[in-house]
Amino acid sequence: MKTLIASTLIATAALTGVASAAPSAAANAARVIEANVPNADLSGLSDQQIVAVAHTLQQTEGAAKKIGVTEALIQSLN
Repeated sequence: MKTLIASTLIATAALTGVASAAPSAAANAARVIEANVPNADLSGLSDQQIVAVAHTLQQTEGAAKKIGVTEALIQSLN
């Protein structure tokens, strides 16, 4: 019984940590996007989509290509 309670507490703590980390990851991702594409409209995107767009931006080489790919991706997700 003690093991079950301990496992439940650990799982709850882990899930709470993940839930609180998600908004900060999205906020960091939004800053990355806005630094590269200042006029990006992220209002219609979910946190997961914002993180995915930022990841794609970071994997793309060349400033012009980064802007083009990021704008196209945001437009397709909106």
